[in-house]
Amino acid sequence: MTYEFVAPCYFGTERSAAFDFKKIGASDVTVTDGRVSFKGDERVLAAANLQSRCAERILLLLKRCRTATFDELFDAVTSVPWEALLPADAEFPVKGSSLSSTLSSVPACQGIVKKAIVERLKRGHGVSVLPEDGQLYKVRFSIRKDVMELFLDTSGDGLHKRGYRARATEAPIKETLASAIVDLARVRGDSLVQDPFCGSGTIVIEAAQKALHIAPGLRRRFLAEHYAFVPQQVWREAREQALAEVDRTAAFEGVGFDIDPHAVELANKNAKLAGVGERCRFFTADVADFAPAPRSLVLTNPPYGERLGDLAEAGRLEKTLGARLQESPVSGAYIITADAEFEQNFGKKAARRRKLYNGMIPCQLYMYF
Repeated sequence: MTYEFVAPCYFGTERSAAFDFKKIGASDVTVTDGRVSFKGDERVLAAANLQSRCAERILLLLKRCRTATFDELFDAVTSVPWEALLPADAEFPVKGSSLSSTLSSVPACQGIVKKAIVERLKRGHGVSVLPEDGQLYKVRFSIRKDVMELFLDTSGDGLHKRGYRARATEAPIKETLASAIVDLARVRGDSLVQDPFCGSGTIVIEAAQKALHIAPGLRRRFLAEHYAFVPQQVWREAREQALAEVDRTAAFEGVGFDIDPHAVELANKNAKLAGVGERCRFFTADVADFAPAPRSLVLTNPPYGERLGDLAEAGRLEKTLGARLQESPVSGAYIITADAEFEQNFGKKAARRRKLYNGMIPCQLYMYF
């Protein structure tokens, strides 16, 4: 059966996310602001969760229509064949949002959606009571300008939760955003990636996983693994395929530095958990001593005002980084920061810039070739 999916992602990462879906054989891949839509069967559903590096989650679209009244909302939700998707004992919490719409009360809409699903399931399964003590199915809805979209969440925890970073340093970069930077930097199997502000190692680890073709979802589980309408064989085959694609012969090397010994310790632990401990090394060092190799790609997220709480200190670090890269030119540098004065502090205008979001913080990725 062919389904339609929606994958939310951070602004600026959409095209990187779309590439992953095209690679797994999804059809009708469409990019819009903050999301990628595509179509596919159960195999695509499983592969999208396992293989997507930049999307935040994979949502199965069940209904899209205009709803300006509670009656229209109820009828729209009731029209979905819920009994074919959810067993009679399914637990199905409802979560949603509304923006610029007549139906502006999210709690009221949640109540209507829940009631409609209950009525349809009772009728479809021929029961009078729904115990909700079975497997978890997460229902989501979004109403934008009176257009309602109804989804089943197939991921569960956000896809940025790879399973290797149990702990992190303060204000870490999201794994999905780090992976988008890795994609924009065109990291390859033989790349040398260095990060002078590595924190808990996320950028270097994401680069290593991409270089070695390690699927980001291999070390975690997904909600849809327990969905009755998705055969277990599909998940087994998707994981076997992902494992078969791993390339341990790649010559990739990742090196990270941070002034905080605790961060370096975490980074080394995270790399081992991610399966790339032999390809990534992290050391305690100040950026003032950074001397990158000529062929390296420098990918980094310097501490800035939002994280440091000190704009002057952030500027000093950026100036130091610029001086080190001036003394030791590299193959390319990709630096993400929210500091609008970065180029002035760094001492050189970027060849290209890309607007990205680190969580809710608007940033720029400054690219030097």
